[in-house]
Amino acid sequence: MSLWCLTLATTLACTTGCDRTAGASAALDHARQTFIHGNLVQSEKEAEFGSRRYSTSAPQWSGKFKILQAQSLLWQSKYPAVLKLLDPANLASIPAEDAISILTLRSVAHARQLDLPTATRELEEAKQMCAQSNAASCGDVFQAWGVFTLGQDHFDEALRAFQQALTHARTAGDRFLEATSLVNLVGVLVKEERYDEAVDGSSAANKAATSIGAGDVALAAQVNLGWAYFRLGDSERALEALVEAEKDAEQLGDVYVEDMSLIDIGYIHMEAHHFDLAETAFQRALSLAEAENSKEHIYNSLEALARASLQAGNLPDASKFAQKALEIAQQSGNQLDELYPVLVQGQIAARRGEASEAERQFLRVQSDPTALIFLKWEAQHSLARLYEDSKPPDAVDREYRAALATIGSARDSVQHTDFRLSFLANGEPIYDDYIHFLITRGRTNEALRWADYSRARTLAEGLGFVSKGMSLGPPPLDAQELASRTDSTILFYWLGQRSSYLWAITPKQVQLFSLPSSEEIDAIIERYNRALGGPKDVLDSGNLDGQSLYEMLIGPASKLLSTGRKVIIIPDGKLNILNFETLLVPQPVLHYWIDDATISNASSLRLLSLRHGNKGSFVPNLLLVGDVVSPSQEYPELANAAIEMASVEKHFPAAQRKVLQRDQATAAAYLADNPEHFSYIHFVTHAIASQTSPLDSAIILSRGNDENGSFKLYARDIIQHPVNADLVTISSCYSAGSRAYAGEGLVGLSWAFVRAGAHNVIAALWEASDLSTGQLMDKFYDGLSRGESPDSALRSAKLSLLHSRTAFRKPFYWAPFQLYAGS
Repeated sequence: MSLWCLTLATTLACTTGCDRTAGASAALDHARQTFIHGNLVQSEKEAEFGSRRYSTSAPQWSGKFKILQAQSLLWQSKYPAVLKLLDPANLASIPAEDAISILTLRSVAHARQLDLPTATRELEEAKQMCAQSNAASCGDVFQAWGVFTLGQDHFDEALRAFQQALTHARTAGDRFLEATSLVNLVGVLVKEERYDEAVDGSSAANKAATSIGAGDVALAAQVNLGWAYFRLGDSERALEALVEAEKDAEQLGDVYVEDMSLIDIGYIHMEAHHFDLAETAFQRALSLAEAENSKEHIYNSLEALARASLQAGNLPDASKFAQKALEIAQQSGNQLDELYPVLVQGQIAARRGEASEAERQFLRVQSDPTALIFLKWEAQHSLARLYEDSKPPDAVDREYRAALATIGSARDSVQHTDFRLSFLANGEPIYDDYIHFLITRGRTNEALRWADYSRARTLAEGLGFVSKGMSLGPPPLDAQELASRTDSTILFYWLGQRSSYLWAITPKQVQLFSLPSSEEIDAIIERYNRALGGPKDVLDSGNLDGQSLYEMLIGPASKLLSTGRKVIIIPDGKLNILNFETLLVPQPVLHYWIDDATISNASSLRLLSLRHGNKGSFVPNLLLVGDVVSPSQEYPELANAAIEMASVEKHFPAAQRKVLQRDQATAAAYLADNPEHFSYIHFVTHAIASQTSPLDSAIILSRGNDENGSFKLYARDIIQHPVNADLVTISSCYSAGSRAYAGEGLVGLSWAFVRAGAHNVIAALWEASDLSTGQLMDKFYDGLSRGESPDSALRSAKLSLLHSRTAFRKPFYWAPFQLYAGS
């Protein structure tokens, strides 16, 4: 695991009594400010110049410049240079404060080179001096002791040391030491796998560092933040943070941050199976580490290269890198560090068919009390894969379920909804392999239960349908009864890296079909979605991708589908951003699938089975919100919003509707108007979908009377205010969301309203025309007024545009809106 932890923030301030040379004081202060701002190369040069300049005229000042020079070198990972520069032989002849700084710097340099006995001896000497002195530099001793003990995985001791450093910093008013202590406290959280807390802590550390212009410290916080995002399953935000940190670190000359950023970036590429990019990042990190002779960094790079080589199928290199990393770990005496290359060696043995050796290594990792939780689930997963070829099915089952239970336990410790959403990405490969195993053993119904169990967990938990914990496994599931109760054919998809599958579920049977790889399907979906937004009508042009997707995704089950029957899609992966209605059916004449079926989407079979129809005990009523006053130039007023508002409200008597329009259409007004009392909620305005943080997706409303007030109704606010609506319609662009999470599906405003309790939600996959949308919604509410169900009414409205002689017959106009079934 890559972790950035600051070494120390050596205190170099001198009391007024020792200031005999004003020029030296000013020069030292300037050099130190240069260091604090992160310009390590320049601070090293200035400190070296000051040390030489005052070596004869003011030796005490020369020594302080030399300490700052050593600190600058240390932060550049030039550990041999630090040891060469700082001579421990003359400590008795210099002030205690400087002697403590020298011992502390030397100790950290030795520790980074894994010379732990010398590091321990020198740091203990510094601690003894602090016991007899109240020197300002003693805060750095606490800091260094925390770094040292954290490196040995003594988390409690490290936490106490960093807290002591933080207390010392705040007592002394040392804001730089305070910022570095906060970063290091986050380092403990990362090591303890408390990643959501690490995200919050990183923000506080970054704020403290930025407030004093400590750019390098802020970068350190950013690296910890990136790694926390990665372990929480949010690779996109992780990569964004780490690429920026690596670039800035290179400019500042901070080799440590650059090295750690490169390793973390490599892991993200490796997870995405971009092995060439991963190897490039790891090799760059190794080159930096070897140039500075940093054994700690060399170990991290070798361990990463071993994993990358293994995944790329290069077993000789994987074995070579793992062995070198193991030797360094054994030299340092760090038991946890040994487990990483041991796990890789077990995986290499498994690839070579050496089952006994592989099992021995996996069991060692799995049973080691120092193993971090993600190491345990990886060892359990590896053991399950190994047992597939050599053990009875029950043994394989136990290991897969143990790995999934370990994942579940880790997820249960995550408190933030945002990170609970992303966390199951960590378990996706395990689910994929387990489902493939069950299917190859003919246990297709059990595979369906486990596949469904991985879906919509955060959604179901928020609705109170399931409790935390995954160790018990999936509950019983009668898929055929569900198809009968919903009077539909249910198409449940699983897109896996090893294999993809479709379960077609009717009241009479459940059939399993194999599909092409997720990679192949994803590529076609991306091309077809681009074509749907283009100037040509895909039907007129006979788009081959639209036909291929139909043949791949629907064709295998076509004999189980009858014209006019309802179809419920439970999508996976990129299928979440595909409107199945637009697929092109080649026979008898080319046409859209919407002509044959009434189609809606659901998150999981489990949630679908909990639907109770209309739960409302009240007369149908409407909360209509929209036609807002533009809150900023970024969100201009919609020219046809008032027309759509009028066409919707005319379907409800005045006594059964509440309209929030123009400056009354505010987020505060929506929340204050008891949305849980309405059976229909309809928004006519802009919406934004956040790719990096989907719960920051928002409906754009008016500012109202408060010019400084928020004009956004965020998804995270929506889920905090229950609704009981039969239907929520978000007549806005991208209201369905723009990011799909493993197991959770597309997360955005539609997801938020389902999470809040809506029974059905209509939302848009892409940018919609407000003119065509107004016509679509008018036809839709006509259908509802005639007693049609929401899915049938929406289909009828879309067909009215599709079969018109206007430009609105193109799917760009009628297809963005989809119906999502809630509870």
